[in-house]
Amino acid sequence: MKKFKFGDIKIKKADPQHLTDKLLLLNLYITQGLTLFIGLIWILLQKRNPFDILIFPGSAKFVLWGLGLAGIMLIVDFLLTHIVPEESMDDGGINDLLFGRRPLWHIIIIAAMVAVCEELLFRGAIQHAFGPYWTSILFAVIHVRYLRHFIPTGWVFLSSYGLGYIYIHTGTLWAPILCHFLIDLFSGLVIRYRRES
Repeated sequence: MKKFKFGDIKIKKADPQHLTDKLLLLNLYITQGLTLFIGLIWILLQKRNPFDILIFPGSAKFVLWGLGLAGIMLIVDFLLTHIVPEESMDDGGINDLLFGRRPLWHIIIIAAMVAVCEELLFRGAIQHAFGPYWTSILFAVIHVRYLRHFIPTGWVFLSSYGLGYIYIHTGTLWAPILCHFLIDLFSGLVIRYRRES
């Protein structure tokens, strides 16, 4: 029997144009499932109850914070796309592949899934342990497709810091979940219907 060596593993850059729709979705669902699993385990290791973190607040104040930050982020994102050269904002075409031909119901599901899974891990677990600054650095690093350009990486960091801020200020995870959902939904719809037109 041949002995396995970690040194034999070769990682090569994937060309988004070679990804099939099925493979892209499989990758998305697996990574979000892992994100959710890690977040839940981390919260349990912190001796906290994930259900307590996801209790829906009695006040609707969190909606204003989520909508407000989403509005600000969308305006800044719009300005960046018109000021900064297109190649500086390039994500390698992943977002176009993900949302370009997706039906509306699927864009809504993807946006909701990503918002809940990522916010539970990053704001619910990691921020509780390390605070918003280090959480935002980690959040920017895992969005690896933006790391080739400093402007989108910086923007992901600032967006994450904003999500962390509204989580602290409102005391509910539903504020960053709502904001994250709206950003991803709006971005997905813009990609989908801009391409169609």
